[in-house]
Amino acid sequence: QSIGCDDYLGSDKVIDKCGICGGDNTACKVVSGVFKHTLTNLGYHKIVEIPEGATKINITEMSKSNNYLALRSRSGRSIINGNWAIDRPGRYEGGGTMFTYKRPNEISSTAGESFLADGPTNEVLDVYMIHQQPNPGIHYEYIIPGDNVISPQLLTHRRPGEPLNGQLGVPESTNHEDEDLHREPDTLTGQSAGTFPVIQPGRFPSHQPENQVPAVQPPRQNREHNWKQIGKTECTTTCGKGSQYPVFHCVNRITHEEVSESYCDSSTKPIPEEEACNLFPCPAFWDIGEWSECSKTCGLGMQHRQILCRQMYANRTLTVQQYRCHHLEKPETTSTCQLKICSEWQIRTEWTSCSVPCGVGQRTRDVKCVSNLGDIVDDEECNMKLRPNDIENCDMGPCAKSWFLTEWSDRCSAECGDGVRTRSVVCMTNHVSSLPLEGCGNNRPSETTSCNNGPCAGKVEWFAGGWTQCSTECGSGTQQREVICVRKTEGNFDVLNPYECSYLEQPPSQQSCYLKPCGSKWFHTEWSTCSKSCEGGFRVREVRCLSDDMTASTQCDPQLKPEEKEPCNTQDCIPEIDENCKDKYYNCNVVVQARLCVYTYYKTACCASCTRVANRQSGFLGHR
Repeated sequence: QSIGCDDYLGSDKVIDKCGICGGDNTACKVVSGVFKHTLTNLGYHKIVEIPEGATKINITEMSKSNNYLALRSRSGRSIINGNWAIDRPGRYEGGGTMFTYKRPNEISSTAGESFLADGPTNEVLDVYMIHQQPNPGIHYEYIIPGDNVISPQLLTHRRPGEPLNGQLGVPESTNHEDEDLHREPDTLTGQSAGTFPVIQPGRFPSHQPENQVPAVQPPRQNREHNWKQIGKTECTTTCGKGSQYPVFHCVNRITHEEVSESYCDSSTKPIPEEEACNLFPCPAFWDIGEWSECSKTCGLGMQHRQILCRQMYANRTLTVQQYRCHHLEKPETTSTCQLKICSEWQIRTEWTSCSVPCGVGQRTRDVKCVSNLGDIVDDEECNMKLRPNDIENCDMGPCAKSWFLTEWSDRCSAECGDGVRTRSVVCMTNHVSSLPLEGCGNNRPSETTSCNNGPCAGKVEWFAGGWTQCSTECGSGTQQREVICVRKTEGNFDVLNPYECSYLEQPPSQQSCYLKPCGSKWFHTEWSTCSKSCEGGFRVREVRCLSDDMTASTQCDPQLKPEEKEPCNTQDCIPEIDENCKDKYYNCNVVVQARLCVYTYYKTACCASCTRVANRQSGFLGHR
């Protein structure tokens, strides 16, 4: 039968991803992220804190750089790459677990550094980056127990049969005298790395399941054979703290003669406990790092490597003072290197003839970058500063000059009647003639010649006059011109109805114009309707300062701002005379005094008097 993670025979319990014996993977959570902060100062910068109880730890640099990862405990003890000393890739114990430090080969890989550990940790650890160049990003991930979960037992550090609380045995201390070796707290007992627990055999009974009844043992004095320690196994190391186990054989109690183990009760056989041995440190040695990339891609360059003085102790490689390695010859830290022979420039052809027969021209030659194998490669493979010229000027002496002419234009300047055709004439250097002329002379060929496309009699066409001035002094405006339909006769033009030229495209009679920018100007709306029709009212308008692009501006002259309000209809109010509105009685003044105009009969009978009173009252109220 198999033994479960709880050390019970026949148990099927296993450790889940959270590190819990018999767990169901629900008692933990994954913590992950990427450290992308931009750093400016060189040196150690803290990236992330790994809490106690963390498992499946993965700290990985996202791409290769000249930075280094570092790890130390919360107490300040360095585990990897501490005190500006770069450790070699390997396995390093710290925080109750074993960390694997990877640094891929600098030349063949682009992957970054990484720390990996299964955990769980038994203390808080801090991850740092030794910053030397821009941070490429650090990905971190670990698993921690949930909020209400007991921390996972450190099963990887328990010996067979050891209780879960780790209290098996009574420790004895053996202090190491090497002051340069870094001591660290032991995972379970809290002792220093130089202290080793010595377990006394038979001091404690072996661990048994609670539901199992111990077998009844015969009285000790009746047994003829028992187990006896006859020695110890060979130490696992020759120096630097190894381990060994006691060896028990079955012997006769009286003669102490070794017999077959079948004579002894296997259930009473003591469990061998690990004991420390060969505690003295191993001799120091030079730890040789890998060579860096060659400083040059071709030709002679330099490469470097790190040389550290190290000592093995307690299955760990520790960095110590260099004087401990003085008995050994120190390897070289620098060396020359040459990846390949550099390519070189080769002139493949002679200079060509000058591009002109006289005057200043150019000539060329073929220059190639050739590898050490004789192949033509890209120019970047060679040193561009040493590239020979492949083009240069050449002077073939002064040239004669001649008149150069174009062909006559195909179109006559007039569609009918007399016109001209043109050509271009220019004095230029003549590469063909060898005449020793210093100039083209005064006999310049004509640039125009006459032409005639036939009589113009009876031809109908649009005739456009000149443009008028722009309608504005600044900004956008318009120009006008007169366009008429005419018939050309011998020496005269007859104006025709525009309909006669309708089959021809009519020239525009209006176009936009723009003289100069106006800058900011005052704009205003039209005046509003006057507030009163007589006896003085007012009207208003909105005034704004706008720039050339019709956006609000503050650059207008305040003194030129138009008025936003002005009086209007200041004339007296004149009542309208109604011929049908008359007084029918001579004493209508009595009706007014008695205030009887409010009645329809008196308002009609004394219409004129009642209307005058009503107008006076409305005017009085208006003045109020």
